[in-house]
Amino acid sequence: MVQANEPQYAAAVAERGALALERTNAKTALLPTVTYHNQAVYTQPNGVAASRIGQVTGDASPLFIANNAIREYASQGVVDERIGLGQIAAIRSATASALRAEAEAEVARRGLVVAVTNLFYGSQGAGQKATVAAEALNEANHFLDITQKREQAREVAHADVLKAQLQQQQRERDLADAKLAATKARLELGVLLYPDPSTPYTLDIPAIPPPLPDRPGIDSLAKQNNPEIRSAIAGLQVAQADTFASKAALTPDLALNYTYGIDATNFGVNGPDGIRNLGYAMSATLDIPVWDWLATERRIRASKLRAGAARVVLTAAQRRLLANLEEFYAEADLAAQQLRSLDASVITARESLRLTNLRYVDGESTALEVVDAQAAVINAETAQVDGQLRYQLARAQLQTLTGRLP
Repeated sequence: MVQANEPQYAAAVAERGALALERTNAKTALLPTVTYHNQAVYTQPNGVAASRIGQVTGDASPLFIANNAIREYASQGVVDERIGLGQIAAIRSATASALRAEAEAEVARRGLVVAVTNLFYGSQGAGQKATVAAEALNEANHFLDITQKREQAREVAHADVLKAQLQQQQRERDLADAKLAATKARLELGVLLYPDPSTPYTLDIPAIPPPLPDRPGIDSLAKQNNPEIRSAIAGLQVAQADTFASKAALTPDLALNYTYGIDATNFGVNGPDGIRNLGYAMSATLDIPVWDWLATERRIRASKLRAGAARVVLTAAQRRLLANLEEFYAEADLAAQQLRSLDASVITARESLRLTNLRYVDGESTALEVVDAQAAVINAETAQVDGQLRYQLARAQLQTLTGRLP
């Protein structure tokens, strides 16, 4: 569903299909073509009998000397075949282009996985942050109620109530912003899922994130199945095929033709005099390049320059793969380790807030300490949500190198 609705991926798939068809066309260009040719020609007569200019007919001769008769009918089956290195070069180029398009489509698919992962877990995270904001507002309301009661009991100054009111107002604004962000995130994901982005849906997310695979397995998959490397290799093959095609322009081309049918003054198998009109003709043409003001040599040099650039691209892609393996795995490993730390921080922050509230009720802490403890809980829970998103995105980034995770 997502793949069908994402424009860039759809364009990459369409390009892959189009170039696959062009590869088939390049291969079939080696085969003979068959044409059924039909033509009727009428030429104004010049008033001179055809017999006077050597033709055995009583009709007048045509005004144009290139035409054979006043009325001429052709109905012929024509078979053409062209043989040359240029056709072989076209197959090589089309095959390499198709392989590159296939690799680019896989790159687009893996990039789409990252984008969907970001939207999927981003939508979940936005919803969780809205829940955090709602809980923070409840906590702020509870603290405001405590300060008002203690003020009435003349246990605290009015400044504590003002501090609690400011905190409560800020939490209301935070909740409104969080709800809006959650709505936006759901709509962004809905754009890829449904014709109507506002269609309700539920996210089914596992409670425990999947573990990070071992490094050797990641390295093996990345080196065996990396589309960016395949694309760079195919790009080099395209450049090499272009060089071969440029060199092929220096070689002769052989054209063969076989024609069977009629080319006569009447449309029929036999003429008026009983002579059979049906017949055949064959021809062979060999075109040998001689001189083109060195245009072919310049094309060869240009294609070699592009091939050199393609080699640089391939080398850079191989280096980038090694660097990305180190970077993406380190990111995922650190994100996995920090998940446990973030969970512990949430527990600690909640316990700190509980104890601070108790101390405030007993008059042992200030309103500022309570507000700070509330902010610590919000920050810890928000960081926990962001940490989960970071880990899932790091896994998705690894999948752009491997295609899948073991």
